[in-house]
Amino acid sequence: MTPAAFLVILCLGVVSGASGFDLSLDIEWEEWKIKYEKSYTLEEEVLRRTVWEENVKRIKLHNMENSLGKNTYTMEINDFADMTDEEFNDMIIGITVPVNNTGKSLWKRALDALPKFVDWRNEGYVTPVRKQGKCSSCWAFPVTGAIEGQMFKKTGKLIPLSVQNLVDCSRPQGNRGCRWGNTYNAFQYVLHNGGLEAEATYPYERKEGLCRYNPKNSSAKITGFVVLPESEDVLMDAVATKGPIATGVHVVSSSFRFYQGGVYHEPNCISSVTSSVNHAVLVVGYGFEGNETDGNSYWLIKNSWGKRWGLGGYMKIAKDRNNHCAIASLAQYPTV
Repeated sequence: MTPAAFLVILCLGVVSGASGFDLSLDIEWEEWKIKYEKSYTLEEEVLRRTVWEENVKRIKLHNMENSLGKNTYTMEINDFADMTDEEFNDMIIGITVPVNNTGKSLWKRALDALPKFVDWRNEGYVTPVRKQGKCSSCWAFPVTGAIEGQMFKKTGKLIPLSVQNLVDCSRPQGNRGCRWGNTYNAFQYVLHNGGLEAEATYPYERKEGLCRYNPKNSSAKITGFVVLPESEDVLMDAVATKGPIATGVHVVSSSFRFYQGGVYHEPNCISSVTSSVNHAVLVVGYGFEGNETDGNSYWLIKNSWGKRWGLGGYMKIAKDRNNHCAIASLAQYPTV
């Protein structure tokens, strides 16, 4: 049943005095609306309350199973709780798989032993978490994040770079602003454009506009970019020795969007890049929870859904679990 059809049925129920809501959730619903500044028309309220209740029940069931040791992460009722999976995917997921994904440089493995824990936030390589809003621009955020890290490594200055510059200007390379895009095309734009502006001179607007890039305001340049082989070992090597790495993942929206904490492992995640990658993130580190042999190794990823999502805008996603959610399938980083 479509949301529109569902709305008609529910509205008839309201007219007859039979909404079917769980009255025990009334206070929680009102508190959630205040927390996330939600307001609806009367008709919208009926649909959104119904969708919200279904998501609340899903989340509470998952967390109950977590307390019994049946999964490795917890979920929470966040800003996305009034959306269906389909609506969420249409609003926020937007990455395409590049046909040609060969970078300018070749990857060479490091010979030294790698550290067991890496977190580039602690070294000053990572800018604050941002929020893409109702714009499928996820592909642009890890590109700016990866360049920010490499520029900091080179200059010692951490400058937030312009996502909006990429959203507005990388259309000739194949991206489509707030509809969809990919990190490969975005790196190509920065390389051939000769620069990228800072957030300060070209701020994010959560919508696509005309390209307003001004070379006088360029704050970062790249000399090329490296596309890594599809290997978690190589990704670990790159994260440890180079810095934050842009990559793609397969988001199963029913669980990923409500992530709260723990090591995310989703049985329905697909590891094949061709059919599954639908979101872009920045890998800023890795490690493990508990003992190293417990199987709770994780990649630490920075998302673009705001600080209220996950671990302050971050997620620990399962590592060394057969390329879980295709984490190593589209990994890239720039050279500066």
